[in-house]
Amino acid sequence: MDNLQKLKTDMYDFAVERDWLQFQTPKNLAMALTAEAGELLECFQWLNPEQSENLSAEQRLAVADEIADVQLYLVRLADSLDLDIYSECKRKIQLNAAKYPAQLVKGSSKKYTAYKLD
Repeated sequence: MDNLQKLKTDMYDFAVERDWLQFQTPKNLAMALTAEAGELLECFQWLNPEQSENLSAEQRLAVADEIADVQLYLVRLADSLDLDIYSECKRKIQLNAAKYPAQLVKGSSKKYTAYKLD
């Protein structure tokens, strides 16, 4: 079993043991995910770019906790919708590669709509 599948199983079991599946609807999981993403953002609020790249040990741990929370909610959300995260990520990378051909966008942060693709 790969790590992502193990997380999925562990999170499902965690929710079942607590009788939380009844609350973990896709809507509620998406809302919780948004809240956790906001908490991750808070870790960087008011830091300048250099500070955000040089976090203290305490700051790194706080960021790691929030990244884990975000990932765990993503895993539960995908599971609740019967989506395979790995497959969906691979599919999305292929779509992004078509939107952002390396030869056109290399070194640029412009949105794909700013490029004329023939």
